[in-house]
Amino acid sequence: MFLQLKNLTKTFFGRSGATDVIAVNDVSVTIERGQFVTLLGPSGCGKTTTLRLIAGFEFPTAGNIVLDGDVINEQPPNVRDMAMVFQSYAIFPHLTVFENIAYGLKIKKLGRSEISRQVGHALEMTELGGLENRAPNELSGGQQQRVALARALVMQPKVLLFDEPLSNLDAKLRVTMRSEIRRIQQELGITSVYVTHDQDEAMVLSDLVVVMDQGRIQQAGSAVEIYRRPQNRFVADFIGQANFLPVTVNGEEKSGWNIDLLGKRLTIPAASPEISDAKIEDSNTLLLARPESIRLHGSEPDSTVTALKGTVHRTAYLGSLAEYDVNVDGHLIAAAVYDPSEEQLYPVGSEVWLELLAENLYLLAG
Repeated sequence: MFLQLKNLTKTFFGRSGATDVIAVNDVSVTIERGQFVTLLGPSGCGKTTTLRLIAGFEFPTAGNIVLDGDVINEQPPNVRDMAMVFQSYAIFPHLTVFENIAYGLKIKKLGRSEISRQVGHALEMTELGGLENRAPNELSGGQQQRVALARALVMQPKVLLFDEPLSNLDAKLRVTMRSEIRRIQQELGITSVYVTHDQDEAMVLSDLVVVMDQGRIQQAGSAVEIYRRPQNRFVADFIGQANFLPVTVNGEEKSGWNIDLLGKRLTIPAASPEISDAKIEDSNTLLLARPESIRLHGSEPDSTVTALKGTVHRTAYLGSLAEYDVNVDGHLIAAAVYDPSEEQLYPVGSEVWLELLAENLYLLAG
């Protein structure tokens, strides 16, 4: 382990009778050296406060922050050997690109030749070569974000922190920049903690995704684990699109769980080991079915396929993707067809059959 959060809690105490707010509630995370970890969740979930605690901009009410074996709870930001890339870039408008990147090195009183060498390396790594003499107002948003990243990297910190750094960029540039951030992070092997509410960013960038809500960790795992094996409804709903369908669990067989779903009987794979048999057999158990795990048929499949009959309630053709909401016995089920042919386009009111791919279905405890 390299960076540890141990039972970290941050309470903002109310004044004049105002209610105390527990922004971070008993958070524990272990981060290995060189790992890229993303704190993911909606606004107000505690992810930014957690990042500020790591950076030293806030101090914990309880718990410990351990960096490379040392408890750093009381250390001010300037001695924590960390650097942060902010949402607002926070670059100095009156300094050139070179001067912005060199700012921290000058504070450390490095020699001119060493500053020039290190800044040159940072410029090359962030693909800013040739722009070193430009003013910030002569740069695009993406270039300004690269300057902010270069300024952090040039300090060679133990930990690199990101506070929603791409939220001010347009959609296409965000995709480019997140790829660049990941490339640089892997090239340097630098331990990184990234905060975002964007699930795509979290899944593309991260070795470990930490999903938070109401100050607590809801689940931590790889992108595949979070998406395919969510531990509760919040995680399943926050990561990607999801259908939650009521089921009756008849029991467990060798091949998985035997369930009744809207009048049809299915056998689906065993649940995650984190979910007990007792919870699965509870009457509130739901079936998680992702839209892409549903196949649409314009006519009833043969008897070897278990399919639900329904009526198209909504359709959206997006070129590479067709989205549908299908009414099945009063339940609206979202389905997605990728690269649809014209024969796979069903207008509103069409009668269709939904084939749920059993291997991709998942039970959630109530």
